[in-house]
Amino acid sequence: MAKSIEFDATPDPQFTDKAWFEVLAAVDVAYSELVSHQALLEEQNETLHEFRRFLASILSSVSDIMVVVGRAGVIEEVSQSLMDVTGLAGDDLIGMDAGALFEGDSTDRLHRELDALRFSREPARFEATLRAMETPEPYEMSITARIDDRERMIGAVIVGRPLGELRRAYSELEVSHHSLKEAQSQLVRNEKLASLGRLLAGVAHELNNPISFVYANAHALEKYIMRFEEYFERVEGGAPRDELVALRRQLKLDRELKNLRAAIDGAREGAERVRDIVADLRRLSVAGTATRERYDLVEAARVAARWVIRGSKAQVEMRFEGLSELTVHGNPGHIQQIVMNLLQNAIDALRGQENAEIVLWAGIEDGQAILTVTDNGPGIEAETASSIFDPFFTTKPVGEGTGLGLSISNKIAEEHGGSLTHINVEPGTTFRLALPLGDVE
Repeated sequence: MAKSIEFDATPDPQFTDKAWFEVLAAVDVAYSELVSHQALLEEQNETLHEFRRFLASILSSVSDIMVVVGRAGVIEEVSQSLMDVTGLAGDDLIGMDAGALFEGDSTDRLHRELDALRFSREPARFEATLRAMETPEPYEMSITARIDDRERMIGAVIVGRPLGELRRAYSELEVSHHSLKEAQSQLVRNEKLASLGRLLAGVAHELNNPISFVYANAHALEKYIMRFEEYFERVEGGAPRDELVALRRQLKLDRELKNLRAAIDGAREGAERVRDIVADLRRLSVAGTATRERYDLVEAARVAARWVIRGSKAQVEMRFEGLSELTVHGNPGHIQQIVMNLLQNAIDALRGQENAEIVLWAGIEDGQAILTVTDNGPGIEAETASSIFDPFFTTKPVGEGTGLGLSISNKIAEEHGGSLTHINVEPGTTFRLALPLGDVE
């Protein structure tokens, strides 16, 4: 017969109401924490889903192919663009060895780059041939390591762009660059033509004087020749000596003989002056594509100065100081354009000023050839000085300046490995042109 078990319902005097309250409070705390953890878990789960949706949108929208692989190179995620290229569905690609996407040596190269990532963690680039749906296509591949919170490599992200597209982009970029260089050269030529146009009056005057001199002497020579022809006709006709002496005295041949020499010398001098002017013009108008060479910067500046003076009606004293010769390396025609721009600006600033003066100084500083152009004009205001090299910036009235002279001059100086800077002086303005010396190739 089994014994019955009896329970003592008498409450333990030690288990008071206070203990019950503590138990209930602990239960409430535990429940509250459980609810908080549940809310946090749901929030993190939503964040994870949002991240997955974001990743899926990236993989579906990128035009480059994208593959996410594990440490062993097994595909975990792929972009829609890869599916379009290969003609395979995402389920077929996921779980596949990424090397199977490529042909030939590209498979081994991919695995070598994956192995290298475990040690270097440095992104790598290589070319690979992708197994496309129609024809295998070359791609430029970029592979980057995936790192977890403990700095361990857990896989890689592989991105590829068709090389055909890249090469087309590079070709278009090269064409654009070539067009830009042509436009820049055209701009330089146009500015040089504008400078020459401003000097046209001086050129016409300079050419007109010696040409008129040659023309006048040519008329005198014609008159002298007619007299000598008359005399020699009588000689050939057998005229007696007395008659020839009288005719010689009548035609004043002795005097005309001296005049003949003077006319020849004068015509030669005028022709030489024309030759010198044309030679200066040819040196001044060197094409923008001319090869660079060693030349005398001082002489180039003198040629430019002569042309500016010829084209200017202003009464300005211009003198050279410093070295009499300074060999530099570059394009003399372009450097002459810089000097002409600086001198023309100086003359414009000195217009109407008494005792106007421009000083050109040549020397060597810090291993560079230096040419400074200084005028004693009103100078450049501080708020204007910061903009003088900006394209199309000018303080001249409309129609008197393009605003490109200093901008182009600055660009030419930089292309020659030098610089063009403005220096504040009192009074007046100084521009400093620095160029490589002649021993620089």
